[in-house]
Amino acid sequence: MTLDADFWCGKRVLLTGHTGFKGGWLALWLKKLGAFVTGIALPPNTTPNLFDLAGVAEGMSSHYCDIRDAPALAAVVRAACPEIVFHLAAQPLVRASYRDPLGTFSSNVMGTAHVLDALHKLDGVRVAVMVTTDKVYRNLEYPHPYREDDALGGHDPYSASKAASEIVISSYRDAFLSKAGVAVASARAGNVIGGGDWSPDRLIPDAVRAWQSGDPLEIRCPQATRPWQFVLEPLAGYLVLAQKLWEHPGLAGAYNFGPQTDAEVTVRELAELACAAYGSGGLIFGDASCGLHEADWLALDTVKVQVALGFAPKLALAETVSRTMAWYRAQQEGAGARGLCEAEIAAYEALKLRAVTT
Repeated sequence: MTLDADFWCGKRVLLTGHTGFKGGWLALWLKKLGAFVTGIALPPNTTPNLFDLAGVAEGMSSHYCDIRDAPALAAVVRAACPEIVFHLAAQPLVRASYRDPLGTFSSNVMGTAHVLDALHKLDGVRVAVMVTTDKVYRNLEYPHPYREDDALGGHDPYSASKAASEIVISSYRDAFLSKAGVAVASARAGNVIGGGDWSPDRLIPDAVRAWQSGDPLEIRCPQATRPWQFVLEPLAGYLVLAQKLWEHPGLAGAYNFGPQTDAEVTVRELAELACAAYGSGGLIFGDASCGLHEADWLALDTVKVQVALGFAPKLALAETVSRTMAWYRAQQEGAGARGLCEAEIAAYEALKLRAVTT
């Protein structure tokens, strides 16, 4: 299964969270594919940010709207009359969820419910890809990759809110949307890195800020293991998933998107790769005494997307890190963010999706 520009050309697509990191990249890619894109999101909350630097709003219908405001959200959705929906809007940070648990639950659970309810009352929509996270699983720290049918849960408010949103998604799919001819899938993506992310409390953005300031990067939990992947990998997966659901709505359900099962590495290993690729900067490794619970081990089983979608990631971790740090280096040296993103998307499209035998 590969991306089909003919499929996307002229499609009406609703994208929530287009002012964020992954949402900005996806908006640029959808426009390149010829889709008519409507975006719904809060204003960017970092300076700098990809949305402004890359002119993401250009060539699309961009709306600042809080998904917690159900009437305002429904009005924009009705006006957009989408055929395909990608829901990425969320409070996406674990440590921020400790500071504001109620806001996190409001955005991630009720915000998701508001999006689904707006679709439930809309004619014309065919596919909805609801993006959650790899942290929806009840993490028992067992050394096995989590499969889509493993138990949901969450120790921290972010993980719990995303697990709860999965139940909301499943309920709306079963009770309303499948009967209305809407194929609804949840996409559970592993940790994503790539140029243009300046969110706090994320490894690569924290590293770039520190190294650009001439400071070493302090690592809280160097032995934590995560399924890192390049930003375009899960986005390609979401696009392929939407194409597949359009033709085969019976494939609606939950899907993991991450690197190959044996490709997880520790935070220490990723930080060392990033430092080498960036070409300067230091590292200070802590002892995990950060005061807040964060899972030590997390990996995803991605067999389902390989079998059901014929999809697998293209890039090894070393190339993922190299491309990411080269983006930040070039942007720091004056290259335009929009051009960097468009060149990266074109280069990624030129690579054939890895063949999968099913």
